[in-house]
Amino acid sequence: MTVKELYLKLSERIPESLREEWDNDGVMCCPDDSAEVRRALVCLDVTEEIVDYAIESGFDLIVSHHPLIFRPLSAVSSDNHISRKVIKLLTNGVSVFSFHTRADKVSGGVNDLLCDIIGISDAKPFGEGLMGRVGTVDELSLEDFAYRLKELLSADGIRFADGYNTVSRVAVLGGDGKDFVKAAIEAGADTYVSGRISYNLMEEAAEMGINLVEAGHYFTEQPVCSFFYNVIKSADPSLDVETTSSNLIKLI
Repeated sequence: MTVKELYLKLSERIPESLREEWDNDGVMCCPDDSAEVRRALVCLDVTEEIVDYAIESGFDLIVSHHPLIFRPLSAVSSDNHISRKVIKLLTNGVSVFSFHTRADKVSGGVNDLLCDIIGISDAKPFGEGLMGRVGTVDELSLEDFAYRLKELLSADGIRFADGYNTVSRVAVLGGDGKDFVKAAIEAGADTYVSGRISYNLMEEAAEMGINLVEAGHYFTEQPVCSFFYNVIKSADPSLDVETTSSNLIKLI
């Protein structure tokens, strides 16, 4: 299957129509869209370490969640870390697809996976763009919920602010979810889980009457790599697909 054919096939499952207007995703770089794809590397972020690994290991394609190029490049030179990666990729014949907000919204994507992992039932979309999900869990204390979440996500740490609610109706949004706290409250959630919220909002959790839980940007979104893996294999079972970690942030 060619690069172009595979992108069109993946876009049938993760439609461009789901992309937020402010977002930049899709084909990030492509030296030749008629080239055959034999090996694909799946990751959350296209770091320079990932780029080097893809080149050294003979991958034809990288599929990521976070866009390789988010803001316009004013120049393409080795002086800029983003354009330096683009130069390496193009020079070595490696294409990159990034599926960002459309993978947040799509059925089976980032936030549906979070619901599955946490055990949220009857999940429904909430918030602007219907990006997040909200549903119910078996009732438990916030502290027990936080410990359980840490284990389920293999997170390196959980921050939580007590809104003095028992956890039973949970809203989730992977990644940076600070802009969705109000929407979670309006959706009737007693608890809101995201990767990052914000200091001020966490401090105001009790005043707003909602439990706020930060589980880490990486850890709330990394599960989507399994979704990309399955979508790619469904598009072309003959492809050699590998999933790898791109987390460079350490907690001590």
